Amino acid sequence: MDIGIIGSGNIGSTLAKQLKVLGHQVSIANSRGPTTLSTIAAETGATAVTVEQAALAKDIVIISIPQVAVPRLPLSILRSSSAVIVDTGNYYPTRDGSIPAIDNGLADSQWVASVLGRPVIKAFNNIVANSLATRGTAAGSPGRICLSVAGDDVRAKMMIQDLIRDLGFDAIDAGSLADSWRQQPGTPAYCKDFDTKKLEMALAQASAGEIESYRKTADDQAAPYLVPASKQS
Repeated sequence: MDIGIIGSGNIGSTLAKQLKVLGHQVSIANSRGPTTLSTIAAETGATAVTVEQAALAKDIVIISIPQVAVPRLPLSILRSSSAVIVDTGNYYPTRDGSIPAIDNGLADSQWVASVLGRPVIKAFNNIVANSLATRGTAAGSPGRICLSVAGDDVRAKMMIQDLIRDLGFDAIDAGSLADSWRQQPGTPAYCKDFDTKKLEMALAQASAGEIESYRKTADDQAAPYLVPASKQS
């Protein structure tokens, strides 16, 4: 497939390398331009391109950037694209500033979809990059890590679940995009490397009444490693 990745951080660069190994055509972009991606391109085999070029990928566009940067994406290109758009991002108020729509009840990726003006699939947001890079195993392996996929397009979800399985992980349908709060930061399913049964249980255990608490706990824990929105250029 033709896959564009916007975001060259830990998850974006890891996916670039893993997807290239699988034989896909992979391009990767960041906000600073392709000349800053020479090392990542050499390490992953992906082609360094502009954000606009990555957004033109025909089959899948993976967005792996902080929420604060989403409104700066090439919205006209993404809105006219027929590719499946995957959001791997997470809302951290310390880094992203306050996003009232999320604070008032939208799931992180529902907000992303509203900004983009088109459907998205939520995936790859609740696994750490090291596990994504090193813990993939053959189908049927005991304890194989499972990833959850949420969204409103059944065909698109199936495509991303198949891709996850190709990467060495099990995958489950985690419901609609509105249900994707169950895999947001701080929830029982977040960054736990669970197998299928344990992940299903963790998703079910999440409480809607605790969303604000989940977010605050995760944000407080991550704050020392984040650049506050007020200090970003």
